[in-house]
Amino acid sequence: MKRTTAGIIVVLVVVAAVAGYLIELAIVANGGFAFAPPVSLPITLTAIAIVIVALAVPVRRRVTGKRKDRLDPFYAVRVAVLAKSSSLTGALLTGFGAGIIAHALSLPILNGDLLGRGIAQTVGAALLLTAGLVAERMCTLPPDKSDPGSPSDPTAGGSHV
Repeated sequence: MKRTTAGIIVVLVVVAAVAGYLIELAIVANGGFAFAPPVSLPITLTAIAIVIVALAVPVRRRVTGKRKDRLDPFYAVRVAVLAKSSSLTGALLTGFGAGIIAHALSLPILNGDLLGRGIAQTVGAALLLTAGLVAERMCTLPPDKSDPGSPSDPTAGGSHV
């Protein structure tokens, strides 16, 4: 499994922002009420972000050698996959929230509730995106020093656990 790149994150954010804006526009143009994310969404996204980083901490401690007990490879892979999926989901929700904000700002009369909920969703989703990337980094093996083909850059990182 390869690490999440900045390019895919940017693409997902932009596509989701355009989709969020167009969905909001279509709903309002057809006489419906604009979609306002529930208040519980940013709280839930923040809680998930905290849990993801907390799950990755034991993997990082065992990989760096701070804990000597055996690392369960299935646990490590599950945490790495959860981190990657969280970063991608966070990118999509960040973009969708940005689309909601753009739509709220384009309305002739500013809807403060819609704008506030869109900002809250975007912040919560950005936290999930960041936590996913941090946890993914924590589940990465350091480069092997004995491997002659290993990169000389210590920040390049190795493969996932």
